[in-house]
Amino acid sequence: METRHVLIVGYEAAELLDIACVVGALESANFRSGMPHYRVRLATPGARLIDCGPSVKLQAGERLERVTGPIDTLVVSGGAGSEDAAADRLVVAHVRRLARESRRVASVCTGAAILAAAGLLDGRRVTTHWRWADDLAALYPRVRVDPDPIFIRDGNVYTSAGVTSALDLTLALIEEDHGTELARTVARQLVTYLQRPGNQAQMSMFTAAPPPANALVGRVIDHITGDLGGDLGVGTLAAAAGVSERHLTRLFLRYLGQTPGRFVRQARVEAAAQLLATTSLPMATVAARCGFGTAETLRQAFVGQYGVPPSHYRLTQSSAVARGTAPG
Repeated sequence: METRHVLIVGYEAAELLDIACVVGALESANFRSGMPHYRVRLATPGARLIDCGPSVKLQAGERLERVTGPIDTLVVSGGAGSEDAAADRLVVAHVRRLARESRRVASVCTGAAILAAAGLLDGRRVTTHWRWADDLAALYPRVRVDPDPIFIRDGNVYTSAGVTSALDLTLALIEEDHGTELARTVARQLVTYLQRPGNQAQMSMFTAAPPPANALVGRVIDHITGDLGGDLGVGTLAAAAGVSERHLTRLFLRYLGQTPGRFVRQARVEAAAQLLATTSLPMATVAARCGFGTAETLRQAFVGQYGVPPSHYRLTQSSAVARGTAPG
């Protein structure tokens, strides 16, 4: 079994979560599978500590200057220090050098600026944190910046939006490497609601509003997103929550502004979008996994939410892995 070597590049004032989301997800993939799928290393200039704020300093294990390939995945983190790092010719030169020795290259949040400074994003469609997207586009006019998706793959280069989108990106990389089942297992282990498709807007159903203040509603949401292929009728959900259908509907309307049925439908369509973009599973299989009885039912729901049929979505959004053998 091949162990994939992942190198994370940090620097002064790199964002702790940008690094931790990647490391945590990959280490969880190793633990949950019982296999050493990934060897993760953190490198900084001179192997210096990363000052992540007044409370935390992160120790790097490697000197950026001494790291050599081959590398499976090079990940450049973002953070408050990314502007200075992008202006540091030595950092940029080493990132450019290591990218040539890597199978794929990724950035988290404002780490995209460092990849852009290295010339690795020229002519590519990329994303970054929505707050800094205009700045990136202005500084690097040869880069096509799209501020909406949570992550984008263009060839062997992956860019992601702010902070916790690093988790979505890393889950997608795990799925690309080892299949849907392991990626979902890791997502459940990390207690993330849903493995979001890359083209999902940065302001999605799970981020556009705060979590529900009602604990019962929160538990029902966890149940829904943890078993999208199961029986999620309002009667079943109400019985699991120990309340009447009418009361559950009132709670969803009060705290989420929509009925349980509408929430279930939206979550299932988002899950279907993820499978369509990252696998070549037949439409009927995607429909079944996401709780739609038939491919036609999936098509109707998909058009209602995204405005395009799932076949068109797959054609325009799928990654290279979706055009090959279906994982899992």
